[in-house]
Amino acid sequence: MGFLLSKSMDANFHKQQEFMLHNSRLQLERQIMMQNQMRERQMAMQIAWSREFLKYFGSFFALASVGLTAGALKRRKPALLAPIIPLSFIYAYQMDSAYGTLLYRMRGEAESIMESERDRLDLPQGLPTFESIEKARRAKTGLMSILEK
Repeated sequence: MGFLLSKSMDANFHKQQEFMLHNSRLQLERQIMMQNQMRERQMAMQIAWSREFLKYFGSFFALASVGLTAGALKRRKPALLAPIIPLSFIYAYQMDSAYGTLLYRMRGEAESIMESERDRLDLPQGLPTFESIEKARRAKTGLMSILEK
C-alpha cells in the first residue's frame, strides 16, 4: 500500500515539476517578447525623432545657405560660405540617420564588437550578483535606520 502511494506521489511530483518548468519557460518567453517590443518602440521613436529633427534642421540649413550665399555674393566675400561646409556634414548625417543606412551600419559594427571585442563589454566588477545586491540593500537599510534615530 505504501509503495503504491509513494509511486503515485512520485508521479504527481514529476508532473508538477514539468508544469512548473513549462510555466517558467512561458514566463521567460513573455518577458523576452515584452522587452523586444519595448526595444522596437524605443527604436521607432528614435527614428521618428531623427526624421522630425531633419525637417527643422533642413529648413534652417536651407535658409542659412541662401542667406550666406546672398551675403557672399553681395559683399564679394567667399569666406561667408565657410559655415555651409560643416552644416552640410550635419545635414548629411541627419539624413542618413533618418532615411539612410546608418542604423544598419551601426548594427553591423555592434555585432562585430560583440563577436571580436567581447572584453570591451564587461561591466566594472562583473555582473551584479544576488549577494552584492543584498549587501548594498542591507547597507542602505542600516544607514537609513541610523539616520532615522
